[in-house]
Amino acid sequence: MPEQTPPIVLTFAATDPSSGAGLQADVLTLASMGCHPLSVVTGITIQDTVGVDDVMALDAEWVADQARAVLEDMPVAAFKLGLLGSVEAIAAIAEIVADYPDIPLVLDPVLASGRGDELSSEDMIDALRDLLVPQSTIITPNTMEARRLAFDESDEDNPPDLQSCASELLETGCEYVLITGTHENTPQVVNTLYHRDGILLTNAWDRLPGSYHGSGCTLASAIAAGLAFGLGVDEAVKEAQEFTWQTLSTAFRPGMGQFIPDRFFWARQPETND
Repeated sequence: MPEQTPPIVLTFAATDPSSGAGLQADVLTLASMGCHPLSVVTGITIQDTVGVDDVMALDAEWVADQARAVLEDMPVAAFKLGLLGSVEAIAAIAEIVADYPDIPLVLDPVLASGRGDELSSEDMIDALRDLLVPQSTIITPNTMEARRLAFDESDEDNPPDLQSCASELLETGCEYVLITGTHENTPQVVNTLYHRDGILLTNAWDRLPGSYHGSGCTLASAIAAGLAFGLGVDEAVKEAQEFTWQTLSTAFRPGMGQFIPDRFFWARQPETND
């Protein structure tokens, strides 16, 4: 029988020792969806399920060398980018992915933790906007991230509408923008996929009780997995939302803070006897 290699996805992210978010969340999600995850560490965090206490960014040369080593060894079907640590690392990663323009790139612009801890400086946001958003197949900001990425400054009392944010981001060169509604005060979580032709998808999901650590990482990684399997962007987004909702509906609370999505929910579902 010929050897079959699962689709390989390379994720760039910072570690999370709680495995709720970050690099560990990406690896868990990609593995659960049948991919082989490769991981480039961009930083090391001190955090738990309550919040992030500190971040130590890795030297940009170390980040680049990690990526070059695996890219020269194995064929990668998709990139997924999370917290990148520094302006220098963002520049290095932008240079690397530019050498692989045919590989789909999913950018999850991690600007703050669920608790509100700032994880990206204004210089880093500028670098993301200028260097990585234009190369992205799809970016997956929540509503707060979309507004910060799209506009340098905005009136907090009169924030820009999300259609304007999506249009501004699409103008930079990315192909799709998925704006998630987790941070909005709405009965349902409404996620909207934008393209230059307008709105492609709008999906509403029951808003589950509680607060979740790593839902954005899970969604973006699941999209990357779908693209690695050859799905179109709209189909990958649909599949990833369904997967993510299932992980949240079966989430568990192992610590004193947020719930953690159960990325292997399917392995713990009770068997039914026919």
